Amino acid sequence: MKRFDCMTKLAARLKDELVILSLGASVDEWYNAAPHMRAASLFQQQLGCVTPQAFGLAAGLPHRRVVSLDTDGGMMFNLGILATLGNEQPENLFTVVWDNECYQSIGGPPTHTAFGRVDIAAIARGAGVEHAYTARTLEEFEAHCEAGLKAELPYIVVAKVAGTVQPDIKRKHSDGREDKYIFVRHVEATEGIVIMGPSEHN
Repeated sequence: MKRFDCMTKLAARLKDELVILSLGASVDEWYNAAPHMRAASLFQQQLGCVTPQAFGLAAGLPHRRVVSLDTDGGMMFNLGILATLGNEQPENLFTVVWDNECYQSIGGPPTHTAFGRVDIAAIARGAGVEHAYTARTLEEFEAHCEAGLKAELPYIVVAKVAGTVQPDIKRKHSDGREDKYIFVRHVEATEGIVIMGPSEHN
């Protein structure tokens, strides 16, 4: 299945959630698949940082649903986050791992999942995340999105997607610094809080 098709299905279910996602081609795909979620999405987080940042956000805003859009390469960089989720059991965190079995953004060398032995969902279950599954069809993925967005325990779906990029889509034109401010201002506005106040000059 195609990652962009999965994103489109997921995006149709989102309204006021907060989304953290990785770098690479998935950034432009999510920008196009979920235009109504652009301000609510923090783009271009580094490998190994996506789900940890999403967990921190979920812990800080326990009344708010948080969605982590991670990658197989990113998750393999920091498997310790699965143990954290297993121990802490955040009730409001839904994690998607786009598993295309390669590091797409640097030319496509294989990740550990490409060799048929490494199963991220099984590792997650072993770390204490009871609801961790692998989806290989769009129908399976959509069913897990429905369940995961309602779950009151951490929920992970590893989406086995093709190593291709959706063609002819609009490129996201903002950079990481701008994305940060857009996201923070969105959280401030929707939560009625101040995260980054005006600079003070002495």
